[in-house]
Amino acid sequence: MKKSGIILLATVAVLSSCNDFLDRSSVSEITSDNVFTSAVLAENVVAGVYSNLAYDYNNYDRINWDAYSSVLDALSPYSYMQGRIQSNNGTVLEYWKRFFEGVNRANDVINNIGKVPDMDEETKARRIAECKFLRAWHYYKLNCLWGGVPIYLENLSPKEYTRQRSSEEDVWALVIKDCTDCIDCEVIPDKIEASSADYGRVTRGAAYVLRGKAYMWLKEYEKAEKDFRSVGDCGYSLFRGSYADLFKEKNERCDEMIFSVQMVETAEKGNVLSFIYGNFNTAGYGNNRIVAGPNFIDSYETLDGEAFDWEDVIPGYTALSPKARAAYFFRNSLTENEKLTLSSAGADMSLYDSANNEARIKKAYENRDPRLAATFILPYSTYLGGSTGTAETYTMRFPYRSDATPNFDLKAYNTTQMIYLVRKFVAEGVQYKNISYNPVDMPVFRYADVLLSLAEAINEQGRYLEAVPFVNQVRSRAGAKALNSNDATQVSSQENMRERIRREKKWELAGENQLYFEELRWGSWKDDKFKEGNGLQQCWGSSIYDYIWGGDQYLHWPVPRSEVEKAGLTQNDKWY
Repeated sequence: MKKSGIILLATVAVLSSCNDFLDRSSVSEITSDNVFTSAVLAENVVAGVYSNLAYDYNNYDRINWDAYSSVLDALSPYSYMQGRIQSNNGTVLEYWKRFFEGVNRANDVINNIGKVPDMDEETKARRIAECKFLRAWHYYKLNCLWGGVPIYLENLSPKEYTRQRSSEEDVWALVIKDCTDCIDCEVIPDKIEASSADYGRVTRGAAYVLRGKAYMWLKEYEKAEKDFRSVGDCGYSLFRGSYADLFKEKNERCDEMIFSVQMVETAEKGNVLSFIYGNFNTAGYGNNRIVAGPNFIDSYETLDGEAFDWEDVIPGYTALSPKARAAYFFRNSLTENEKLTLSSAGADMSLYDSANNEARIKKAYENRDPRLAATFILPYSTYLGGSTGTAETYTMRFPYRSDATPNFDLKAYNTTQMIYLVRKFVAEGVQYKNISYNPVDMPVFRYADVLLSLAEAINEQGRYLEAVPFVNQVRSRAGAKALNSNDATQVSSQENMRERIRREKKWELAGENQLYFEELRWGSWKDDKFKEGNGLQQCWGSSIYDYIWGGDQYLHWPVPRSEVEKAGLTQNDKWY
């Protein structure tokens, strides 16, 4: 069997009573007064703590956090990116409840598992350490979004949930303490082997990563450096195959994966990225509701480490209006009716080359950082789909004609637009029966992120040249040119290295639901996501919609209005 028991949904997920802001409705008559009388039931509660991690991945309608970042875009704009969120917004309340749900499930175990009569002391200590990590993870997310929240280390009666918000610094201190307790637990393993039935549980390596990330928020870079170095000592290392293969099921337990959410091919227990990233030719049909824009695509370097420049491929390209230069992206051998339609839409058809148009535009994507083609489906590249029940090779062309013979054009949700679609995590062919719930585990922490975080911690202490080898490990695996290997890759200063590390993180982690939180920490989210010209665009830069900055209050989420009213919590600045 592929998976360990911790991913099977617990029959007892939530136990003790609380007020509705924690939304803890039990699924059975069992309560925390009696569940901890049995090791079997107690382990079920622990499984319920882990199951809360799957929330971001196992439902089509959840937030994709990278679409909040500057890396990806939602096909239909999120309200948060349109300046249209209020403190009574349902999504804001949903995630407040969900993260506190994780806190409370962990608290049940931490405070009660010690009294289980038929569980050995070593197992009790290990489960407490695991749940302290999981509590820290949920407080980490809460603090990233809200910047200070109430701290609860025990589960109370409904009327007792009235604590005021702790400071952001106090919440980071809790995250650090919980991670430290996990690290110091003698029975927590440094790493769990891929063949172990315990694979997917918390390890010391994972706790070092989370504690290091908390130190990064606090700008305690020396402590962060020490933690990130310790992860390698726990036995983790980069996957030695290609970047593209890293995200296949066969490699989901490789030594690079430090902590991942365990998935199975079952409704609400598998990941839905193949659906929301996938296209209409993905087996079971995806809806590509999360895509990428040309600004991010154009950020990927050439193989020589130089900044990509359209002028090197098509001189005069940048001087043209987006509608006019759309002609460069059209398929060969357009019909006269197609030419007329596209010309009427603003394309400069004098730029069109009927015999060589496809080959000309493909050159823009050749000799680029290999992570570009591994992460996205690019114009006139192919994708192995399975929507017909058999594996077929489709090509991304525009204008779309048909995904059937003889064309086999790649079919997206909107066939009248050409948008960069996601390839990473999207199933190929007919490899899975239930494509809506993909069994590929979702990485939370992997070693490439640790190396780049280590490089950042070193660089922020002023030792920018010392950070270079750690970035180069990631670039080398990806097939990119090493830093300091030619003129284009010379690291010239701490600031230069800072920008290189941030770009590297985006190229390396795109689509993994990490980058919004990084941009918040860097203080760059507003400038990165809302810079002039950003918004969803077609491949040639024509705007589909723009982002609208709602004000600096958007740097923190609003406290749900219902919590302000019921518990008297202080609202974040400028929210009402």
